Amino acid sequence: MPRRMPKTLGLLAATLAVVCVLSACSPTAGDGAAEGAVTPALADVTPLADPLSWHGPSTAVAASAAIDPITDGSQTLPASVVDAQGTPVTVIDTSRILTLDIYGSLSRIVFELGLGDQVVARDTSSAFPEIADLPVVTENGHDLNAEAILAAAPTVILTDTSLGPWDTILQMRDAGIPVVVVDAHRSLDSIGSLTEQVAAALGVPERGAALAARTTAAVDDKIAQIAEIAPTDPDKKLRMMFLYARGQSGVYYLFGEESGADSLIEALGGVDVAGEIGWQGMRPVTDEALVDANPDLFIMMTKGLESVGGVDGLVEHLPAVAQTDAGRHRRIVDMSDTTVLSFGPAAASVLDALAVAVYAPEEAQ
Repeated sequence: MPRRMPKTLGLLAATLAVVCVLSACSPTAGDGAAEGAVTPALADVTPLADPLSWHGPSTAVAASAAIDPITDGSQTLPASVVDAQGTPVTVIDTSRILTLDIYGSLSRIVFELGLGDQVVARDTSSAFPEIADLPVVTENGHDLNAEAILAAAPTVILTDTSLGPWDTILQMRDAGIPVVVVDAHRSLDSIGSLTEQVAAALGVPERGAALAARTTAAVDDKIAQIAEIAPTDPDKKLRMMFLYARGQSGVYYLFGEESGADSLIEALGGVDVAGEIGWQGMRPVTDEALVDANPDLFIMMTKGLESVGGVDGLVEHLPAVAQTDAGRHRRIVDMSDTTVLSFGPAAASVLDALAVAVYAPEEAQ
């Protein structure tokens, strides 16, 4: 049994967790409610003839798709797996499941696997209506609360390395609770493998394969739909960057290659500017990096944009933004903190809403 988290496993996700802790971010299950009406579907809007011509911000609010559980395929227990840390784990009881990650994607996967009625608590990032009434076992944003976890009496815990302190996870193992650590790297490309890891640990591999195929097909279809409206001329493609902000703490990060945000930008038909300048993972913003990158558009979390006082406040807190085309044109697309990087079964609806905010921003207002 490993006594410490491997240095390489989940480094990017752990960085995000550190940022949230330092900045006291605490997105709640309802943090998208204040954003207004759901963004219309991409199929129902008319995209701009020239996306570079738009001036002004827009908000993406993904449609809240109801859980559509897959129930075909029996459950086989005990289920023995070797988790992402190389730890052999045997799960003999899934009657009380607890999922813990900064994205909220693990809980959604469990519900879509038809085991939602066995989930006993939730992390702060789990935002869908079906789980909202369950007790929260994280505090101060994304800190694991050992007492709350033990009070939930889970028979199995599924987690990654994005929440801490890690000693709390070790404490759960010492208490005799099987803990399965899944891959912490998230992107559109990894949704299928993540789903299958969760399903294998819960003894429903056939359901996992079906859910992975369904989710991947929906994402592929949405990417193809976006490609039909996104500019093909390299000179007209939007140059995008993902900017993380917590103004009250003075925390500003740019998300680069292998952060997950890069796959989102590529799926939206944009150019990942962070990749062009060799920006790896999640790193603190520098004025030089912003000015050199000169993006046409920033993607941000809604609470992050609110924390700096909106677009005007962002320019005030981070003056280098004003020296970019995105700042000059006020081109910022924001989306709920608990949604934009969730990379789970609802990924296609996230892409749909973001694409409308990017390519038909007037209709996303």
